Amino acid sequence: MAKNLTIFGSTGSIGDSTLDIVDACPDAFEVHALIAGSNFAKLAEQARRYRPAIVGLADPDRARELRAALAGFECKIAIGADECTAIADDPVDIVIAGIVGLAGLPSVLRAVQAGQTVALANKESLVSAGALVASAARASGSRILPLDSEHSAVFQCWLGWTGKQASCAKNGDNAGADDVYSSVLKGAGDAASIRHICLTASGGPFRTLPLDQFAKITPEAAVRHPNWSMGRKISVDSATMMNKGLEVIEAAWLFDLEDRQIEVLVHPQVAIHGMVYFNDGSVIGQLGTADMKTPISYALAWPGRLNWHPEPLDLAAMGRLDFAPVDLARYPCYGLARDALAAGGVASAVLNAANEVAVEAFLAGRIPFTAIADIVSSCLDSGIEGDVDSLDSVLELDFAARQLAATAFTKIDAFVS
Repeated sequence: MAKNLTIFGSTGSIGDSTLDIVDACPDAFEVHALIAGSNFAKLAEQARRYRPAIVGLADPDRARELRAALAGFECKIAIGADECTAIADDPVDIVIAGIVGLAGLPSVLRAVQAGQTVALANKESLVSAGALVASAARASGSRILPLDSEHSAVFQCWLGWTGKQASCAKNGDNAGADDVYSSVLKGAGDAASIRHICLTASGGPFRTLPLDQFAKITPEAAVRHPNWSMGRKISVDSATMMNKGLEVIEAAWLFDLEDRQIEVLVHPQVAIHGMVYFNDGSVIGQLGTADMKTPISYALAWPGRLNWHPEPLDLAAMGRLDFAPVDLARYPCYGLARDALAAGGVASAVLNAANEVAVEAFLAGRIPFTAIADIVSSCLDSGIEGDVDSLDSVLELDFAARQLAATAFTKIDAFVS
């Protein structure tokens, strides 16, 4: 039977890629709900094409325009952040969490509390509120499947030692699938057999740029990723490698690993997305093209796989695969993320909030590229207090950290001006 999908962030890059998979496998999926931020025109276009039961628009100022665009089309319309978040309660087979930034946390937490299977692209939810989300998942029985290519790769590699996945998919064995899921993403398996995992990173567009040129980097250059097609914010995060640092924190929560068990290597060809190192000396890696539709299709079909006719990986055309350690002088934001994970407490939430403010300021031309790390570092050193024990407390801490970061970049902006 076709799986029902709710897609949060349907008008973004994750939403686009998910709907591409729906187009490629139309008999496999039905769209129950589409939720967007403010892009009412694209949301209306998607609604008319995929005919969901409900559409949601978080921006209330665009409500009239959305209703006009959907005139004559029968579906429920939810307006505002609260109504959109509540859609996460509607029972479906998979909730796609594709909203960028901490704005995606309320819907992720709501879906997890409702016991949904959540395909998670919103890494900030685990970075800022990992303990909260993990606790809710344990209480509700929710599954959290990774959509990031690197975490999906580790998930697939770790599953290799169970020997159960293929038979579960073939026989429709949901109980067996739960066992496979629990063996990895709930920390209930033989974690002692794992030495460590490795996430790979492309190095972004400035992997070989001389360090003395970094202060001259423009927003236009920073969003031109050499391998992936992504939104502007995540593209800047890739350029600073903050994105990889956030993925390290996310991996710690997803796979119940310690900081020392998560390695990152710069791999410009992005053919290998992740590896698992076992204690017997074996290393299993997952390879694929630089296309987000691959990990998305895996999460959508799990514990099976889809044939959506992807472009095959051509290793012969690549000719070589290179790997290098992360240069902290080139990527200080990555180092800050590792420090935040090691520090624990509120550090990761402060890191995420400060980074979002700094990246927004950079994209607006308010600060230089090099100031992103400076702002994040100053916020981490501020000793800001709070806790991450509830959604309200996470949001309060996030607000305080954003105010602190805004003060920091205002000073930089005044100096630059």
